[in-house]
Amino acid sequence: MNSSILQLILNAGLVVKGVMLILLFFSIVSWAIIFFKQRYFSRANKESDQFLRSYRTNRDPRSLFKVTKNMTLSPIANVFKSVYTEEATRDRGEVKRLLRRYETLESVKLEKYLNFLATTGSTSPFIGLFGTVWGIMNSFHGIGAAGSASLAVVAPGIAEALIATAIGLAAAIPAVIAYNYYLSMARKMIIEMEDFSEDLLELFGRVES
Repeated sequence: MNSSILQLILNAGLVVKGVMLILLFFSIVSWAIIFFKQRYFSRANKESDQFLRSYRTNRDPRSLFKVTKNMTLSPIANVFKSVYTEEATRDRGEVKRLLRRYETLESVKLEKYLNFLATTGSTSPFIGLFGTVWGIMNSFHGIGAAGSASLAVVAPGIAEALIATAIGLAAAIPAVIAYNYYLSMARKMIIEMEDFSEDLLELFGRVES
């Protein structure tokens, strides 16, 4: 079965092969993003939990800053570090402006590469459909050239079409699932960061007063 599928792919026309290569590219990059974001969110959550434990036991900014030195992925830790090290007037309005700016930067980091998963999920089925249509066109062309509508004439083009469709769906389905999953994780962490920023606003305001 596997050898016959491979043979069909190798015998496919140039256009269908091009479609398959494009879909293969989308699939490989999507899986790379999926594994990367899984590792990213896992580490970010661990760092956030560690930072929050330290914050609950000791709210001294200098001590908290020492805790965050090795934290690079936690959005709340990064917001804290950024505001703490910012050399600016520390009135309440200035601190609030800084918090909003760094919240935006951390939100961009959390959602980075997710657009590619969304693009893969929305476009891969249509790219596969193009290969399907082209394969069917080749089948009709074969029928016209041979003057026969036998299975031997029609089957290769139909098989090409079905393979292109299958590859398109194989690229799209994991990308859509991963996009929705990681987007929900990103939004959850963004909400937590925004809530925590209110605590930071009070913390820095209390320190500077």
